[in-house]
Amino acid sequence: MKKDNKQKKVLFISSTGGHLSEMLRLSPMFSKYDYHIITEKTKSNMGLLEKYPGRVNFLVYGTKKDILIYPFKLIYNSFKSLYFFLKIKPDVVITTGSHTAGPMCCIAHLAGRKVIYIETLANMKTKTVTGRLVYHIADLFIVQWESMLKLYPKAKYWGMIY
Repeated sequence: MKKDNKQKKVLFISSTGGHLSEMLRLSPMFSKYDYHIITEKTKSNMGLLEKYPGRVNFLVYGTKKDILIYPFKLIYNSFKSLYFFLKIKPDVVITTGSHTAGPMCCIAHLAGRKVIYIETLANMKTKTVTGRLVYHIADLFIVQWESMLKLYPKAKYWGMIY
């Protein structure tokens, strides 16, 4: 028996800041699915708990600028992503990136779930680190600039989500 869209579990994941802003532009889609949001825990993201009650979880905030601490946070977030994946059991993972989303995309791919990656609007001429990694495992890789098709030939150009 095929599930209808209302029953499909979709996990939206991104790091904080611009990536999260881009992902939240997809919020009109949320009502069509059994959705869940995962992002980094920051003071500015705590409002998501009220806006999307029972549908938000957080990973530890990390930045590659903290070169000594970042690898440990990435490892911790990888295990926490596995926990959330097993708890939520998404059919599809949709992400606008960045490093926070990488482990979840790998987990979803290994589990045979669909991975949809939307390369950030901020990059018009260069690949992101996460984009480079996820490009090879994504079921659908979307770019927001037509010029990015030269860098990601199998990608789909759907325009800007803003």
